[in-house]
Amino acid sequence: MTDKKQRPHYSPEVRERAVRMVMEHGGEYLSQWAAIVSISGKIGCVPQTLHGWVAQAERDAGKRAGPSTEERDRIKALERENRELRQANEILRKASA
Repeated sequence: MTDKKQRPHYSPEVRERAVRMVMEHGGEYLSQWAAIVSISGKIGCVPQTLHGWVAQAERDAGKRAGPSTEERDRIKALERENRELRQANEILRKASA
């Protein structure tokens, strides 16, 4: 047996609520990180996880540079399609040789 730890899965509702709490109550703390540390303890995740959720929410809202969730999903789908097409091309190349 392996001792692999599984990452906990948080529902979208929990993620949205946690991000909303950081956004709404961030001004009550000395920094955004202090808010994240405090709120992450209340919802039961590590601060780095909540920081990632907040950063992605800011990208989705256009407040931070980087791809939005929709853009990331589209990129992922295109990369998958490219991989499948490369495999199909390789099969056709071998069959025609």
